[in-house]
Amino acid sequence: MKLPRGVSGDRLVRTLQQVGYSIVRQKGSHVRLQHPGPPVHKVTVPLHNPLKTGTLHGILAEVALMRSITVDSLAQLL
Repeated sequence: MKLPRGVSGDRLVRTLQQVGYSIVRQKGSHVRLQHPGPPVHKVTVPLHNPLKTGTLHGILAEVALMRSITVDSLAQLL
């Protein structure tokens, strides 16, 4: 499945919150999210609009690996 184009950082943050992540802090245009686990996982999302495709794929791949789900299932939530 191709990743959707034009996804904003805000939209990605909302999607990750649906999967169980919560916002820990924000500094400038970057938001830090954390999943309570196990295992505990932290990820940083830039609040750019739109996110570059490589950045989006990297974040989704990391979250999919840590949460034992597929990148496609995460992309469908976007």
